[in-house]
Amino acid sequence: MSGTYNTTIRRVVISAWIGNSIEYYDFLLYGLASALVFGPLFFPGASPFTVTLSSFASFGVGFISRPLGALFFGNRGDTLGRKNTLLITLGGMGAVTFLIGCLPSYASIGALAPALLVILRFLQGFLVGGEWGGAMLMVVEYAVGKHRGRLSALSQTGGLTGQLLATGVFIFVTQLPEEELLSWGWRIPFLLSALLVLPGLYMRHRLDETPVFRAFKKQQAINHMQQREERPVVKVVREQWRSILLIMILRFAESVPFFLATVFAVSWATTQLGIASLTILYIVMFTCLLAYPMHMLFGIVSDRRSCRQVYIFGALFVAAMAFPFFWLLESRSLILMIVGYVLLINIGHNSLNAVQPSFFAGLFHPPVRYSGSSIGAQLGGGCGRGIHTVYR
Repeated sequence: MSGTYNTTIRRVVISAWIGNSIEYYDFLLYGLASALVFGPLFFPGASPFTVTLSSFASFGVGFISRPLGALFFGNRGDTLGRKNTLLITLGGMGAVTFLIGCLPSYASIGALAPALLVILRFLQGFLVGGEWGGAMLMVVEYAVGKHRGRLSALSQTGGLTGQLLATGVFIFVTQLPEEELLSWGWRIPFLLSALLVLPGLYMRHRLDETPVFRAFKKQQAINHMQQREERPVVKVVREQWRSILLIMILRFAESVPFFLATVFAVSWATTQLGIASLTILYIVMFTCLLAYPMHMLFGIVSDRRSCRQVYIFGALFVAAMAFPFFWLLESRSLILMIVGYVLLINIGHNSLNAVQPSFFAGLFHPPVRYSGSSIGAQLGGGCGRGIHTVYR
């Protein structure tokens, strides 16, 4: 491979990795803030239950707007280009998250404060809806065949980094006295989002459109079809709705083991089994770190075998581990609990998550690929994360 190709693909992967990091950083950051600070800051004067419900209702607005963003930016990315669309989504995500950190509280401007919070959360979800599908698509369409799986898997590890960063930064600011946390400390994690976005924007700005996009646009121009072609988002829903439905199911299935291990099992183990919460959290942190090499392993396997085979293996493995995972937790043995988490998350979930970009992109024709992969992923992922939100 030439030096030019290596430089280009490096920029593509890093920019996709950063975009994925910011998506998960924003998701977890807003969830933590909803649970800990948004209630008294933006929804004061009500019962604790109402305050909590209002905070998480504003959180849920982002799930409603994600599919809308997938429709809008997917269509734009298939029509006007992947690169320019992704510059908008990445820059917009950083700007909106930064603005959330600048919001005055209810005590300062009254009911306008929660209204602005909900509007910004809606915009945040709208922009995120067009980010993942396009960013992963850039990697898939730039990568040569024998490296596509591992490069896509590497991009997916950005989500792990985003989760670790959000958790670490919020743990840091919650060490502040409560008065300082509610006054200015909670803003720090949101303002830091701008620092994460800048290198990603720099990388994307220096990229060209993908070779695949340039090729099909050239063909459309030759055939004089550009003006007569129906909108990509309409075409993909009409012609490839089965692929969209399949992605919804696959994306939902991938989110279930993650939800079980990181939300439900943590609560169940601490309240029902009497296991120290710190013990479970350390195990979860360990599986997050182990997920980096495991993603790369499954990416390499998908290059040698196929994405479809890896995904089938992962789905069957997750189904087989559903009950044994809880049996291992019930043992209360540290070693067996670690084994349970490694099996469910690092083998089951990671095998699914690692190959999603290359698998999903391959289900659609290039002229509608951005629209189809984004719509299916956001509808399926929204359902899975919606369960996460309701449970919390």
